[in-house]
Amino acid sequence: MNDQDGDWNYHLRILSNSARDSTDPASDPSVLQSVKKLHGFCKLENSDDLVARIYPQINKVFQRSVASLTQSETGTSKGLLLLAILQFFLDFGDMVLHDADPSLRTFFRSCLSREFSDAAVAEATCEFLIENKRKLLASFPNLLPQFFPLLLKLIAWNWEKLEKSFLKIFPGLISPGSFLPLFPSILDLPMLVVALEKVERSSGSGSRVGGSIASIQKSAAPEMLLALMDEAYTGSTIGDGGDDSESEDNNTIDVADPLFLELLKDENDGLAERHRASPALNAALQAAASGPRSERMKQTLKIAPRLLDVYFSVTLRDANDSLICALIPLLMTRNSTMFPDKNFSHEIRRRLLEFVLAAFQRSPNFIALLKKPIIDRLGEAYDDPAKNLGTVPEEQLMTAIAKLATYHRELLPRARVALGKVVRSRISDARVWRRAHDYLRLMNEPGICWSVLGPSRVSEKRFPGTVNWSEGGDKMVAHIPFHILSEQGGPPFHDFALSDVIIKN
Repeated sequence: MNDQDGDWNYHLRILSNSARDSTDPASDPSVLQSVKKLHGFCKLENSDDLVARIYPQINKVFQRSVASLTQSETGTSKGLLLLAILQFFLDFGDMVLHDADPSLRTFFRSCLSREFSDAAVAEATCEFLIENKRKLLASFPNLLPQFFPLLLKLIAWNWEKLEKSFLKIFPGLISPGSFLPLFPSILDLPMLVVALEKVERSSGSGSRVGGSIASIQKSAAPEMLLALMDEAYTGSTIGDGGDDSESEDNNTIDVADPLFLELLKDENDGLAERHRASPALNAALQAAASGPRSERMKQTLKIAPRLLDVYFSVTLRDANDSLICALIPLLMTRNSTMFPDKNFSHEIRRRLLEFVLAAFQRSPNFIALLKKPIIDRLGEAYDDPAKNLGTVPEEQLMTAIAKLATYHRELLPRARVALGKVVRSRISDARVWRRAHDYLRLMNEPGICWSVLGPSRVSEKRFPGTVNWSEGGDKMVAHIPFHILSEQGGPPFHDFALSDVIIKN
């Protein structure tokens, strides 16, 4: 320590001077270097006394930097400086009784919300979260789930460089409090990019998107906010007073629609209802989907399916039955409301179906609990050609509907309506149409339907043409199907002979 005494004293004086100076500490590059040097000295020496001498000055620099966020335009150096100080707080906070939670939240709310579009800050943030992932999840389990909307903005804007890093962080965003609202946020990533790019055009710089959003969120001028909302979804220029300003625009979003700010929020505040049924919103999204796309949008259309894979994998592994049971109706609702891109919709819907089937296989009791929403939603897949899922998944859906109606007779009218839509649909595959037609006919024969789709004993494995001789004293098992006895109203309950089923001339 004696050999390095001059070095750490020198860096400590830099921090002390910066804490007393009226200028922004981040404006002096030597401050960041001094913080990193002092952090290294503390790790090397592992001395409580050294940490206690350095901590007050580092804490003052942190407070001064945060206070100057609202007074000046943020920059890369600001975010990097705060991250370096946060690393000191996490590593040595216990020695000086410093609770890092408020400092971390201040960084997310005050700095990252403005600098997430800065590539250097975004990369450094991901590295910081990966390095401290275990500590953050153990000591501050609600931190990342609370700020997942902000982190989704960060990755949507910087996916190309941070793909691998963010996939390591993403499971930490899933918690009981973020589980349900995270799902629609993943599906809405393309819509988020549409909004971010519109803000970028209004600000004139991609690196200032965060600052522009912060200004919008805190603006006291409602007309500016409404103008930006219009810009985000219609493509019109803010403040444009041309001849078209007096005409009706079918793509204009209702000024009362809260979706714009909902997409650009920084924190998770629960599962908020997003109003997507308005024709104007659908028209605006359709225009965005059919128009020219940026590289960022192309990347985003690939991001969401990958994140959904991770989300569903973590869900099946860690989530309890009550959360999964609550997710499935939401999932069915969102099946028909997503960004209108053909390939994107196909990839998302395929994953939704696979997850539902996996959830039902893991917990068959969900079928009884969710039988009504299942029947209501499955039939909707044939109201719109865009929702066609493919031959094999559709055949599985037909079987699921028929089995539900077999087990739960009160669902029979709903099941007939759903299958009837398939039979009358012109977009169905021939095999799917035939399967739906066969099930409709089968439902008219309760006994046959029960013998074909009813429960079977897992412990007994029967094959055509075999006889279980151990049960020969009281019953026989034959390969002649019971449904040949079409006049019977229920499962056969009596003995029969071949003369009952073979017509003699």
